[in-house]
Amino acid sequence: MHYPLPDEKIDDAALRVWRTTGWISAAVYAVIVGIVLWLTLRFDWPAWIVSLLAVLAAAAAAVEIAVVPKVRMARIRYAIREDEIDLLHGIIVRKRTLIPMVKIQHVDTKQGPILRRYGLLTVTFSTAAGKHEIPALGAARAEEVQSRIAKLARITDEEL
Repeated sequence: MHYPLPDEKIDDAALRVWRTTGWISAAVYAVIVGIVLWLTLRFDWPAWIVSLLAVLAAAAAAVEIAVVPKVRMARIRYAIREDEIDLLHGIIVRKRTLIPMVKIQHVDTKQGPILRRYGLLTVTFSTAAGKHEIPALGAARAEEVQSRIAKLARITDEEL
């Protein structure tokens, strides 16, 4: 049986969430470069070590802030059908997962501090094989998705 590719997108604010996490990573990289700079001055290490580390940190931060969020945003798609959930994601390696509704045991939402700042939630659902998620949905959409999955999987309110 041929399934059409999923076409539902996540919330546009996910781009800001991932850029914020990129800036946090950049701050961590800067602290590490600062520590290595201090060690270089303290123990008279060769200057190329800290220079190379600074260039790598700057490049990694630029990629995490400017490139990865856009690509990730373009690559994540989902569809909730009567019989299955279809997830498509991956930056370099595209992964498509079809999860039968009858296999879903639990559906939940989660929200960390960065997602909360932008009013987003992640819908997670569990099967015997593991956990899956639809990241960065608006609050109303996340509640709608959670309810729909629970209804189609026939999960009672006590199990949510």
